[in-house]
Amino acid sequence: MDSTTMLHEYKDRIALAVTFDYGANHNRREIACAAANCSMLGIRHIIIPLAFMKQYFHSSLLSGAEAIPEGHYADDNMRSTVVPFRNGIMLAIACGLAENHGLRHVMIANHGGDHAIYPDCRAPFIDAMSQAMHEGTYDGIDIFAPYTGITKGDIALHGKALGIDYAITYSCYKGGEKHCGRCGTCVERKEALAHAGIPDPTEYEQ
Repeated sequence: MDSTTMLHEYKDRIALAVTFDYGANHNRREIACAAANCSMLGIRHIIIPLAFMKQYFHSSLLSGAEAIPEGHYADDNMRSTVVPFRNGIMLAIACGLAENHGLRHVMIANHGGDHAIYPDCRAPFIDAMSQAMHEGTYDGIDIFAPYTGITKGDIALHGKALGIDYAITYSCYKGGEKHCGRCGTCVERKEALAHAGIPDPTEYEQ
């Protein structure tokens, strides 16, 4: 929902969209949705495989649907879904891509709801990574992270105003054909859509 909203909201500024296939349970479904939205908007979309992350990193997100905890993001058990330094790795690659293609900014759709669990979604990290990218590139590439200080519900409000079809998005960390409705991302998805007053188009298992 977050990246798709950013894609639509900033479509006139986006030259290249990137999906990283790092072995997460939900990658296959996310990639299909990303491709569909990019095709709709006429934005070039590439997929970069990061198989080493699944091979060498430990996270319930990389260990099959049965390993994913259920509950709210505020629950301590959700910390098992952290993939070590995931955003740092992906932003570094995106920075290289940007420099290679003559682009000046890298965008990321992190938001305030991520801050409790994921340190690489918090403002100090984004600011520090942006500074490192600026210092490490000839063109001074930086990060544009427009949703850092707002909630997923606020993002859904942006999407509502833009008329985004959230049926063409996927959130569930278990990666099934239907959303489980019980993991942290499913719970947050339901809450965000309700906050924005958007009828939930999601197919849930129950």
